Amino acid sequence: MRILLTGAGGQIGHDLIGTLVAAGHEVTPTDLAPRPPSHAHAGGEWQRLDVTDAAAVTKLFTEVRPELVFHLAAILSARGEADPRLAYDVNQTGTWNVLEACRALHVGRLIFTSSIAVFGPPPSGPLPDPTPDDVPLHPTTMYGVTKVSGELLCAYYRARHGVDCRGVRFPGLISAAMPGGGSSDYALFMYVDGVRKGAYEAFARADTRIPLMYMPDGVRALLELAMADRERLTRTIYNIAAMSPRADEIATSVRRLLPDAQFTYKPEAVRQGILDSWPKALDDAAARRDWGWAHAYDLDAMTDDLVPRVRRMLELGATLNTH
Repeated sequence: MRILLTGAGGQIGHDLIGTLVAAGHEVTPTDLAPRPPSHAHAGGEWQRLDVTDAAAVTKLFTEVRPELVFHLAAILSARGEADPRLAYDVNQTGTWNVLEACRALHVGRLIFTSSIAVFGPPPSGPLPDPTPDDVPLHPTTMYGVTKVSGELLCAYYRARHGVDCRGVRFPGLISAAMPGGGSSDYALFMYVDGVRKGAYEAFARADTRIPLMYMPDGVRALLELAMADRERLTRTIYNIAAMSPRADEIATSVRRLLPDAQFTYKPEAVRQGILDSWPKALDDAAARRDWGWAHAYDLDAMTDDLVPRVRRMLELGATLNTH
């Protein structure tokens, strides 16, 4: 199958590209930036693409003629608050351009990656715990606002133009890659700085609890949804869930493998406010019912697999920096 990825240089791209290539698919990874060193062996013929450039999107889609598109390009929450115009351009206009190319060229299927950032504190009180798919959406960031709009655009193109657009709301994703500007980055830094420095001062409170997911589960969710029978799907966008540990519970899990690591907490007002606006846990009953979603990794299983991977990532980075 011919598959195109936007935003392939991000956190999800590395593992997703490798999985698709290993399965024998013809993969075209695209990004505005050059292929990062961490993606050097991920496979696929890298193409430069600015998703905010409608003509460039249409041109590349015409050349590749993808049968399946994974739309990963996005500016994440913390970086988006620092540059909301950029977040709007990439997340809003970029999604429009990709959907338009899919419509015009009759692309068979588009997978959209949404986020828990679509949620926010409703006027009537706190979000339900766990939070189901269908609650009023009151995002507090430009990232969240544009992801809500992207979800609605996907539903519109599905109903109006027959574009088979389907997507997931990701929890905070954890993988052996450097964080990319998301508000959940404190969780990954506990692993990265726990290994490289033996200490980390989190920008979140110790009792901060949000939904998290280990990247292998996240990649598998995208693939399973992409290949699911359309007739079984009752929704366009699905919550998916795995774990919801407190920050201090993550620290305890990491210290099982790094007993000398020290973790402290100094909440940073803006990012802590974003974290507090998100659900503490997600109800993913619809995904489990419609396409058999089930996570494989809990917190300790993730830690056992991730710490050695982070160590290898940092060793590789040190090697690359010497050349």
